[in-house]
Amino acid sequence: MAEDAISATDAPTERPARHVPEAIHRRRWAILTVLLFSLLVVVLDNSILNVAMKTIAQPSPTGLGASQSELEWAINSYTLVFAGLLFTAGLLGDRLGRKKVLLAGMLVFGAGSALSAFAGSAGQLIAWRGVMGLGGALILPATLAIIMNVFEREEQPRAIGIWAGVVGLAIAVGPITGGLLLQHFWWGSVFLVNVPVVAVGLVAMFLIVPDSKDPRPGRLDPVGVLLSIAGLVLLVYGIIKGGQYGDFTRPEVWATAVGGLVVLVAFVLYEARCDHPALDVAYFRKRQFSASVAAIGLVFFALMGVTFFIVFYTQSVRGYSALQSGLLLLPLAGAQMIFAPRARHLVDRFGARAVCAGGMALVGVAFIGFLLLDENTGIWVLEVLFFLMGTAMAHVMPPATVMIMSALPREKAGSGSAVNNTFRQVGGALGVAVLGSLMSTVYRDQVRGHLTAVPEKLRGSAAESIEATLGTAQRMGPAGRGLVAPADDAFIHAMHITAAASGGVALLGALVALLFLPAKPPAAPAAGGTGQRELAGAEK
Repeated sequence: MAEDAISATDAPTERPARHVPEAIHRRRWAILTVLLFSLLVVVLDNSILNVAMKTIAQPSPTGLGASQSELEWAINSYTLVFAGLLFTAGLLGDRLGRKKVLLAGMLVFGAGSALSAFAGSAGQLIAWRGVMGLGGALILPATLAIIMNVFEREEQPRAIGIWAGVVGLAIAVGPITGGLLLQHFWWGSVFLVNVPVVAVGLVAMFLIVPDSKDPRPGRLDPVGVLLSIAGLVLLVYGIIKGGQYGDFTRPEVWATAVGGLVVLVAFVLYEARCDHPALDVAYFRKRQFSASVAAIGLVFFALMGVTFFIVFYTQSVRGYSALQSGLLLLPLAGAQMIFAPRARHLVDRFGARAVCAGGMALVGVAFIGFLLLDENTGIWVLEVLFFLMGTAMAHVMPPATVMIMSALPREKAGSGSAVNNTFRQVGGALGVAVLGSLMSTVYRDQVRGHLTAVPEKLRGSAAESIEATLGTAQRMGPAGRGLVAPADDAFIHAMHITAAASGGVALLGALVALLFLPAKPPAAPAAGGTGQRELAGAEK
């Protein structure tokens, strides 16, 4: 993660007046290192969960016997709470102090992790994952806002590149750690591992990280928060149920999804008229801001949909263990760690528009490359695709995040960070829901004709996912052996359809970046206050 120092030729000829107090400026890299603990613990948990899904889907005592839709909700309960509360969490940090909110978030996240580890059912796991989402909502906006307030503007792209590179580290460490834990302990250990990381992070943050706040914070917006949560839950619930039923024409499916869209439209209209909005829609009048959040939302829509099914390809179809599946992600993680901190060099040379659009296009090409995979494809093909995905993501996230944060004054860093992370999480939630439902529907249609040997009352559940089909085949003994090959074929077909859809979404994101992103961020922060406003109330 170490990066070469900025050369003298990169430095401005006249250094602007320092906005960060000297005592904080001197320890900025130590502060960044500590803040990365909070990022690591949040991303680590989600990457571990991806590897553990197959285990959690197995019957007790190995797992919880979670169905395909329950697995989706184990992801989306976290994401929906996270996304729904990010607006208020960002405002809380701006109002009460980002360090205080960060510490509170770490405590809540650690408690939710411990409770998830000892969940007795899939329903309990979904509930405790929601508690973890609350902790994550308090953590992430504060983390990025503090980074923006302890680094001068010329060093922010480098700091954000390292911040994004740690995502790659967590993507690698999470599945490998999860695989090792699942080989030696029960499934709940993949959540319990968060607790010591949280404990170390809390101590270090208390000692090193400065506090900061907005001298003129806005009031909280409980109506806006409730509208956003209600809209997202209704929308994603309808999509998941449609995939579970394999029928999107049922009234309870389309009515719920349409109701969610109506509530979200009401949320936007309310925020536009509110004098203290959780989401300031005026931000979106700036082209670089709106185009950047759209690109991030689209790329995570595609990414989360693909990562949801890839663990079933490597474990259920190819027969790899959880640990081996985690090790297969090393090229993706390594590419992010290598290229994310250095993406600023390409941005300096070619501009943010070209770099983001090129990265999004490469994401789309990598997803379409999944069409090359079947039951017998050399695993090196998957490794090349993962490397391409990691390289592409490393050239999308850092410049897009810099564009978002540089569009706002520093005192609004908390709410700006909240918007950035909200679109990332909402895009991911909808990606899991929409693409997961697409995959479930296609799989069900493909495998249904091969289940004639299955008792009629079990055919519906057996067709829900490949794990459900293979579990039914195992319970049937020798009579169920004939289901394995059709299940593999149906899954591969469904994976190809889903990957192609993901690639199309990523290419749409490339078009958005190409058409609407400005070439470079503005030369100076948005106006709004004096030079020392950013760290009002800072602990020196």
